Amino acid sequence: MKTIKTIGLIIFFIGLAIFSALPILGNYQLKAPIFKELIAEKNIKSAIFIKNLEDKTFNKTFNGMQSLSPVIAEIITNANKYHIKNKEWSKKIYTKTSDMSALIGKKSAIGFIPNNKGLMWFLTFGLGIIGALLFILPNVILLGKKGIKNNGVYHESATNRGWIGWLVFFFLVSFYIVLYFGSEYATNWTFLVDPISKFLSGNPAGHWFVYGFMYCVIMSVMAIRMYIKYRHNMYQVFRTTSVLFFQIVFAFIIPEIMVRLQMPYYDFKNAFPLDYDFFFQWNLKDLLASGGIGLFILIWGIVLTLVIVPIMVYFFGKRWYCSWVCGCGGLAETLGDPYRQHSSKSLFSWKVERYLIHGVLVFAVVMTGLTLFSFFAETGTVLGLKVSSIQTTYSLLIGSIFAGVIGTGFYPIFGNRVWCRFGCPLAAYLGFVQRFKSRFRITTNGGQCISCGNCSTYCEQGIDVRAYAQKGENIVRSSCVGCGVCSAVCPRGVLKLENGPEDGRINPTEILLGNDIDLMDLLNKK
Repeated sequence: MKTIKTIGLIIFFIGLAIFSALPILGNYQLKAPIFKELIAEKNIKSAIFIKNLEDKTFNKTFNGMQSLSPVIAEIITNANKYHIKNKEWSKKIYTKTSDMSALIGKKSAIGFIPNNKGLMWFLTFGLGIIGALLFILPNVILLGKKGIKNNGVYHESATNRGWIGWLVFFFLVSFYIVLYFGSEYATNWTFLVDPISKFLSGNPAGHWFVYGFMYCVIMSVMAIRMYIKYRHNMYQVFRTTSVLFFQIVFAFIIPEIMVRLQMPYYDFKNAFPLDYDFFFQWNLKDLLASGGIGLFILIWGIVLTLVIVPIMVYFFGKRWYCSWVCGCGGLAETLGDPYRQHSSKSLFSWKVERYLIHGVLVFAVVMTGLTLFSFFAETGTVLGLKVSSIQTTYSLLIGSIFAGVIGTGFYPIFGNRVWCRFGCPLAAYLGFVQRFKSRFRITTNGGQCISCGNCSTYCEQGIDVRAYAQKGENIVRSSCVGCGVCSAVCPRGVLKLENGPEDGRINPTEILLGNDIDLMDLLNKK
């Protein structure tokens, strides 16, 4: 069995290596038909841009995007400087440099990679899937009988910030940097999934389709690992299946089919303020211009946020979204499960969590308020603030760096719920409702607790569960996502996830000690 796992690991790394090398491979050559198509498609009016693009790229072969992209960037910069100087705003190139380079690269790619999409898919995604399954499936036998212990979890290089963990960290961070800030380097990746994209939406794949497909593949493969690891706990099987279904069907397949049917691209499970650009001017205008389906989406988004979310939290806690529906939580619970023990349980981390996550929520709400005011008032400035600049700042700092680069890239270092715990504004909203108006709680039986520490070790939200269990106190923390792993790894059945009457959720001692404070931390302070 160990031999099979080793072979699987080797195959996986071969696929990963080829996938990682693609951004700097390939040849690009812009020819006359493609050149004319590009100008017409983007409705480019800048004669300077057209002339320079023709002079510097036309019928020339570029080896790798690293040689093509700087040329495109220089052409755009020089053209825009000229048009700004002469106040020719209609001729200015508003497309981002990375997006323009990606578009030109997509249209002008030649050679082995674009001509062998199926083979390249197999050599990357195919080998990755086969290798991962060969590594995971033997665990059915190797894991043995029922029961999960944290023996050795801090001694493996893959799960204790060893060299494998740092390798994963480096890859994830690099991938998200390319995705958000260097989309042109994802051009060769788009060829791998072009047939799938054309089948679903009728359009060639872009870098965001690559991300969506890769997201679903990773979740599916790692879900198999979850099924094996927690195969004796039906709640874990249920919620893993649930997040997998909502990610693949609602977040990936349905939006693509909607595009094919000439409808707005929309993820029906994505609630505001996690879907922070739902009320942006461009989105509101697109929805209102889309007729009945656009109006339905607008109403659904509002009802989902203001009605469905709080009602569901009241009956089931925030777990209904964070652990059963959300794609961010789904990736955290599958890809991120091996790193859940790295979540800090310190009082300092809890304080940072409170201020940071609620700060992001306030940022999102204020930004949305200014956005709506500017939309109805038909002005781009509110209280002397340029609304578009605020939106851009949020998109960069929160939507890209925090949610993407840090939120997922830092799994191997800070645990699998970095974004959910410290940054997600929807989690803050859900947590506020859960803390003060919900039937959900985790009950404990202190008399059965043997202080093994499994529950606290595996708590991805940094809650010192053992401290509550030892005192037999209910856990009603606003940060708890109800993943139930603390209960799954408890050898004595001390912890149970329950939906019951509101009366009795909060014990008198918890009220006296204050909101959401770890009891063990307080005792240690004393």
